[in-house]
Amino acid sequence: MKLVIQRVIKAKVEVGGKTVGKINKGFMVLLGVAEGDTQEQADYLVKKLCNLRVFEDENEKMNLALKDVGGELLIISQFTLCADCSGGNRPSFTGAEKPDKANKLYEYFCEECRKSGIKVEKGIFGADMQVSLINDGPVTILMEK
Repeated sequence: MKLVIQRVIKAKVEVGGKTVGKINKGFMVLLGVAEGDTQEQADYLVKKLCNLRVFEDENEKMNLALKDVGGELLIISQFTLCADCSGGNRPSFTGAEKPDKANKLYEYFCEECRKSGIKVEKGIFGADMQVSLINDGPVTILMEK
């Protein structure tokens, strides 16, 4: 499971010109589910994500987590994070989990983030989505388990 985490001032995701998810201050997260990923891996990453201290405190040090700043999450499924580009110029996506299993793990991940008391918005699994955001910093972090 792979996450691309961007600290944002605001972010939104649209499908067919209609906004389906939007947040203010927080993280816009692209989530890729690889073949064989488990709920245990999701649990680990949920805990790391929700407690990631990259918001500035009163001393301008990155020391605060989402809950500390009233931050929100926009979580978007992204199977292309599982691409293998080692064999030429066209990526292979065979390492991505099958859609039905990937969607279950994606939904589980989102629900576990909600259970930690953080507002969660989502994209639509498998849809052609347009994502826009204002990256704050910029701060972009890769995380995987």
